Amino acid sequence: MFFKKKPYLPVSSGWLFSATKLVNPFFALLDPEVAHRLAVSAAARGWIPREKRPDPSNIGLEVWGRKFSNPIGLAAGFDKNAEAVDGLLGLGFGFVEVGSVTPVPQEGNPKPRIFRLPEGALINRCGFNGEGVVAVAKRLDAQHGKRKLDETSRNPSSSTDEAKHRGKAGPGILGVNLGKNKTSEDAAADYVQGVHTLSQYADYLVINVSSPNTPGLRMLQGRKQLEDLVKKVQAARDEMQWGKEGPPPLLVKIAPDLSKEDLEDIAAVALALCLDGLIISNTTVSRPDPVSKNPVAREVGGLSGKPLFNLSTNILKEMYVLTKGKIPLIGCGGVSSGGDAYQKIRAGATLVQLYTAFGYGGPALIPQIKAELAECLERDGFKFITEAVGVDCR
Repeated sequence: MFFKKKPYLPVSSGWLFSATKLVNPFFALLDPEVAHRLAVSAAARGWIPREKRPDPSNIGLEVWGRKFSNPIGLAAGFDKNAEAVDGLLGLGFGFVEVGSVTPVPQEGNPKPRIFRLPEGALINRCGFNGEGVVAVAKRLDAQHGKRKLDETSRNPSSSTDEAKHRGKAGPGILGVNLGKNKTSEDAAADYVQGVHTLSQYADYLVINVSSPNTPGLRMLQGRKQLEDLVKKVQAARDEMQWGKEGPPPLLVKIAPDLSKEDLEDIAAVALALCLDGLIISNTTVSRPDPVSKNPVAREVGGLSGKPLFNLSTNILKEMYVLTKGKIPLIGCGGVSSGGDAYQKIRAGATLVQLYTAFGYGGPALIPQIKAELAECLERDGFKFITEAVGVDCR
């Protein structure tokens, strides 16, 4: 898609973002997991640009009573252990989702477990490697305390309502994605422990039942299994003490490799239990063209990136229709441009996430996507982004 060169602020204010393109070739030479580790460390140390420019006014929106300056978020899997929340939000993401976080630390699957494909894709079989809920809670607690201190010193008179709309992560919204340990026999207990330990720091929570790299996990997407699981997690969340803002919204992340009957069952559970949202979708075990012809495609694991776009967008559209547009959906899978994000929104997404494209494109991709998305909306006559949600399904 062609976009006029029409940045939403003077180009000079974004030179640091443009400069990051110079290091992308260096990261491409490294082992994918080493490159990922370096990127997280750089973000944690503040060695990345910080977005000072306001977002285009037509891409701001409110979801779950929280104000998002833009709908572009970073999906779970990048910052598994909440090491770099402040730095990543500082890049200009509207929201950042950390995790997946398991109750007990685990190494994940043997290395190598991340594989690049030239089609702008990745295959991963990491298997929920991470430091566990206790370590993540300590890190988020320290960050939360620092943010509160900074906010008080900068603006002692800021209201509770303003703080809520800023999100628990300060400027920007923080999601926490919960997983289960590989050896656990009680999935519900794992997610409940995550809720009890981490929900106080989250602007929203995600039950991840769709990673292909934890044996038996995707079976939890069945109607009876999902209904039982969501009820237990909702009960655990609701029995905790909450202030005026109430408990964090609860979402479920689903796979793109589902039948029409599976989708109907998930939609029925989501509507019956008043689920706050769905993330569509996780990685795929399929190998759509042109990836199927690549020898690397034989590696076991979930495929993400550009080849996933059509599959995940079609599932998104189906789920928007099945839920009658009553449940906020987060579109995830293959987004690498503002045009891609716009397609997700037209297909029913209220918010959009990316991950693989960020790994390939780096920080410079974020302002580019936002500017392109704003132009798509303006071109088609939408004054507000909410007007475009689901228009291709009506």
